[in-house]
Amino acid sequence: MPAKPVILVDLNILLDVLYKREPFYELSARVLGLIESDQVIGFVASHSLPTLFYILNKDKSIKNAKAVITNLLRLFKVASVDQATIEQALELSYKDFEDTVQMSSALQCKADYLITRNTKDFQSPLVPVLQPVEFMAIFSSSK
Repeated sequence: MPAKPVILVDLNILLDVLYKREPFYELSARVLGLIESDQVIGFVASHSLPTLFYILNKDKSIKNAKAVITNLLRLFKVASVDQATIEQALELSYKDFEDTVQMSSALQCKADYLITRNTKDFQSPLVPVLQPVEFMAIFSSSK
């Protein structure tokens, strides 16, 4: 593992933390803590942010949604989703196109790992796909 791993964090990990969803909250928060402490370089796919904004605005308020996205932009780099990313995603054979775009985004930002709770949705991954517990075990053992 490189000195500072690069990870792309799937939307479900962000939602675990923002909504304190049990039993996932603690490990997802630890992954984000590694990014916040600058031990890991964290990316989020650009297409995840409008979805997150929509969810937060619907559940809370536009002011809250803007504040959360602003704070996330201080923590994460954004992996752009452009024409090449979408074209690459179309070549992959996943059941869920959104997951395919996540994988293409992970490739685009040269992520070492894609962190998600839905690892089963990523058949034949081009970037290793790990759950938070798996990533934390690898990260802890590499120190």
